[in-house]
Amino acid sequence: QVELVESGGGLVQEGDSLSLSCTTSSRTFDAFAMGWFRRAPGKEREFVAAISWAGDTTYYADAVKGRFTISRDNRKNTMWLQMSSLRSNDTATYYCAAVIGPPGGQWNEYSYWGQGTQVTVSS
Repeated sequence: QVELVESGGGLVQEGDSLSLSCTTSSRTFDAFAMGWFRRAPGKEREFVAAISWAGDTTYYADAVKGRFTISRDNRKNTMWLQMSSLRSNDTATYYCAAVIGPPGGQWNEYSYWGQGTQVTVSS
């Protein structure tokens, strides 16, 4: 019913910036709270950031506070994750997710997932 597609990943150096996007063709995109999660090599999936359906409330993991910014434009059916001051341990596959309800930091509360986009940060 709902398909999410991430893009924007790539190979960057420490200290660089990168912007990821998540798009959907769903006509009810504005009904979803959205989140970003990531999975680093050898680690479990972890919460990165979340945003309410109206875009007026955001949440961030401690590891990315002050460096990452989540945003959305419901008229464009698009969500972004702007990343700055990237570190080697930010290397991971990044996933966007959607849920009908309030934003949260638990991956199992989200109903829809994209296929992921790879971010690699070299030192």
